[in-house]
Amino acid sequence: MFKQSVTTKNIIFLVMVIILIKFFSQITTTAMLFFAGFVFACSLNPLVDKFSEKMKRPLAASIVMGGVTLIIFAVFLPLMVIAVKQIEQLVIAFPRQIASIKEFILHKQILGQTIVSMIDIPAFVEPVSKVTTELVNRSINITLGLASVLIYTLALCVITYYFMVDKETIRKGVMLLFPQHIKKKADVIITTISEKIGNYIIAQLIAISGVGICVMIPLLLLHIDCAVLLGFLSAILDLIPVIGPSIALIICIIMCYHYGPLIVGLVILFFLLAQWIENNFVRPYVFGKFLDLHPLIIFFSIFVTAKFLGAIGVIFAPAIAATICVLVDELYIKPINKEI
Repeated sequence: MFKQSVTTKNIIFLVMVIILIKFFSQITTTAMLFFAGFVFACSLNPLVDKFSEKMKRPLAASIVMGGVTLIIFAVFLPLMVIAVKQIEQLVIAFPRQIASIKEFILHKQILGQTIVSMIDIPAFVEPVSKVTTELVNRSINITLGLASVLIYTLALCVITYYFMVDKETIRKGVMLLFPQHIKKKADVIITTISEKIGNYIIAQLIAISGVGICVMIPLLLLHIDCAVLLGFLSAILDLIPVIGPSIALIICIIMCYHYGPLIVGLVILFFLLAQWIENNFVRPYVFGKFLDLHPLIIFFSIFVTAKFLGAIGVIFAPAIAATICVLVDELYIKPINKEI
């Protein structure tokens, strides 16, 4: 009778988990927004806990949020001031560089033939024309897109704030979902998850900062226009694997095209070297160090989240992997390897 009861409960629990996963798959954006808020809250909670010893938690959370905002502005404001000045140069120089590349394609000869004659123009122009038309047709949505980004950012800040303020209340509410005999185990799992993914933001900042610096310094040494801006863009776009760095490299090539093939080759070399170092050493080591994950797990999580959750999922792939690894470790690995 006991075995039958346990089996029935297990089946019901499994069905509920499947339904829950299916439900979250339908609201991926919202689920990822709340997960992002949880990640940020876990990163800031140690500071909030420390300040809460001397003041009320809402005030402590407000001070931490305000302090982080001020630090971000203090660090990025000088960079943004330089970047804004260089944006003007980029806006002026970019069309000129495109025109120069166009002239090169139209008149440069290879083995007695121009590059244009070697390209199937109709086959190339038709898809480009379709993309351009699509972009024009959707250009009216740019403002709405920016407004959505602002709304999501504000929502993320609010969610993070409440995760910090109501940390214990949320924790007690989650604990009510577990039977009495496993509450202690559940509490250990929740604590471990919070501690591990709390380091995610630090690891991510170190990784993208490394890319930005590794790209910016060679560009400065080569006296490339808008070097600081290009380094900043490379760091931000690095949050999006493959596509982001590819876009950053194309922009760098266009901006340094007029310096000649040697400089272009050096820029490509330094950029690829920076990406190679970041992807093979910095990112795996940093995320492995802060999240206690093997690089293979990180790479696997990136591929899986890219398939099912898109770009946003990829950004938080290491944090998702850390969460799943803790659950597997505590619920499966440790029990089956426990000494009798």
